[in-house]
Order: sequence, then C-alpha cells, then structure tokens
Amino acid sequence: MAGVILKDVVKVYEGGVRVVDRVSLEIADHEFVVLVGPSGCGKSTTLRMIAGLEEITSGTIQIGDRIVNDVPPKERDIAMVFQNYALYPHMTVYENMAFALKLRGVEKAAIDQRVARAAKILGIEALLQRKPKALSGGQRQRVAVGRAIVRDPQCFLFDEPLSNLDAKLRVEMRAELKQLHLSLNATTVYVTHDQEEAMTLGDRVVVMKDGVIQQAGGALEIYHRPANRFVAGFLGSPPMNFWRGRLMRRDDALYFDEGSGVLPVPDWARQELDELAGGEVVLGVRPEALADRASARFTTSDNQLPMRVTLVQPLGDKMDVYLTTQQNSRSIAHVDAHAELRVGDVVPIYVDLRRVHFFRSDERGERIATRRDPSK
Repeated sequence: MAGVILKDVVKVYEGGVRVVDRVSLEIADHEFVVLVGPSGCGKSTTLRMIAGLEEITSGTIQIGDRIVNDVPPKERDIAMVFQNYALYPHMTVYENMAFALKLRGVEKAAIDQRVARAAKILGIEALLQRKPKALSGGQRQRVAVGRAIVRDPQCFLFDEPLSNLDAKLRVEMRAELKQLHLSLNATTVYVTHDQEEAMTLGDRVVVMKDGVIQQAGGALEIYHRPANRFVAGFLGSPPMNFWRGRLMRRDDALYFDEGSGVLPVPDWARQELDELAGGEVVLGVRPEALADRASARFTTSDNQLPMRVTLVQPLGDKMDVYLTTQQNSRSIAHVDAHAELRVGDVVPIYVDLRRVHFFRSDERGERIATRRDPSK
C-alpha cells in the first residue's frame, strides 16, 4: 500500500469553470479518508484526478513515491469502484473479478487464489458462476469491490459506491466496507454526498464546497468543532439550527439577543465574544441541544426561548419538532417521543448552552467560539 499526496491541485474546465481550487491533502498509508460535500463540490473530480481519469490543470498528485500527473490510469496501481458497478454483463462473477488480472498476464493458479480469497472475504463464494443479471444490487456491489481487491493495488478509490442501494442495504454495506478496510488495512479514498456515511466510515473526513476543502479531521472533531457555518450545517441530521442575533451587555454580563428573547453567553465563550458586543453574530444550536421542559437537563429562566410548534415528526423513541420564533421561521428540536409538544402550542424551549456554537454573521461564517468539551 501507499499514501496519496495532493499539492495545490486545480481543475479548470473549458470556459474557465474552476471545479477544484488548490486542493492540498496528505492521505497516509493505510488511512481511510472520505471526501464529502454537496453535488458539484469537486469531490468526484478530485477522485477521478487521483485515478488518472481526469487530467489536472495544475498542481501535483503523488501515489507512494511517484508523481503520477502524466502516468496513465492503468499504470497508477490503483483500483476504483464506481457507483454503477461497471460489471461486464456477459461474464460470470469469477470472470469479472479475474478480468484485469488476465490482462496483466497473471498465471491462472494465482488468479484462482486471489479470486477465491476475495470471494471469501466478501461472502460471495456461492455466486462465482452467476452473471450480473442474476445478482441483487448488494451482491453486484460486492463483486465490484471484489474485482478491486484481487488487484492488490496501492490504493482503493470508491466513487459513491452505495448510492444505488436501498437505505437498509446501505447501512449493511457501510459496516461491511469498514470491516473490509480493517481486515485489508488498505489506503482508501472514498467519495460520498451522504454525511452519515462519511462520519461512520472515515478515519478522517474532508468536507468540500465549491472545489475548496472547508475542513479536514476526525468525524467527531468536525461535528463538535466545525470550522464554519457550512460545515456545521452539512454534518448532522437534522442539520444545525442557525439563529442570527446581536450581542448585548447588561449588568456587566453578555447576552445573545435572538429577537424574541435573550440567552446568556456562557462563560467559556466570553473571551472570544466580548470584543464583538453590540455586533451581529450567528448562534448555532444542534437539534439535540434543544428540549422541552420535561426532558431538558438544565431548566432556568435564562436558557429558554418561547417557540411555536408547527410540525411534529415521530421517529420511534425520538421525534423531530419543527419550531418558529418571531425572528426565525424554522428550527428543529430532536427530542424524546414522550415530549408533550403539540402543533400550535407556544412553549418554552430550553437550550443546552454547553453545546452551542457562535459564528460570524458574514458570508464565510467562520467559527468564533465552541466549547472544547461539550459533554461537561
């Protein structure tokens, strides 16, 4: 296996459309890195440039100890798994998995051994003589992964491989891919638009927007300490609530004025926010940091805002409650199913001030303050 290094990589299409903008990223040997972001953010283009399926406009891509800018895909020693499986319909599972090895002149005994090993790892030994049309979507995806495994490449590349599967099968395949990575200890670059998939799979998550890396780090690190409002709103389901308001001083204390009520600025954020008193900021609150009176862990007159319930969505032991204030037309609280909240009610909603985030109110929305350990 080998690491992958991208340095100032740029991709500009005809007409001056810049889809990847000076991306620099070091992927360590054996690391599982997930590129995540909305459609059009440049993540798949970045992956295809690593694979050699797209030429880079400028910058360098290194796999192992080689700069591969001008190396054709077949000589980069990578294996790629596509969204649409890309299986040959007239070949059996065995033949699909063995095809690339045959082209490379590998002896039949070695091919048999590699295919058998991959099939055992993926649990598809009984499918080797079937053709793709006789397989389910999950089985086809396992064959596509098996075809990559038999090549024993320096790096595995996955381009949204689970997006064609139903929700239940996606969850199962996520677990299988993670187990596969742990058993193979392979360098892996994985692209997805699904933030839940990114958080569960990656050793490290790279969040992209408009061809630019917004933040890279461990999934929980990014979730608890997002670099800006885009990252905060992208990772997490339901997404983070953002309330625009002003910082105000009262009796030597600092408060966030949401418009329909005020919340005290917690002590851990005072130092960063003191100099912004009188100015506008954005308060970020995840849905699980909001609660009704019955389920709130901290209930005081200071940490609640009056909100109107507009929609309740039961989710088994939890429910999503949609709320409005005079200033914000939609917020979501993720609360226990026994919460006594009914559509039309105006109720106090309590904010866990240990778990809030403060962002700048400009377009970039960089983080100003987040508690380092929100659990305490």
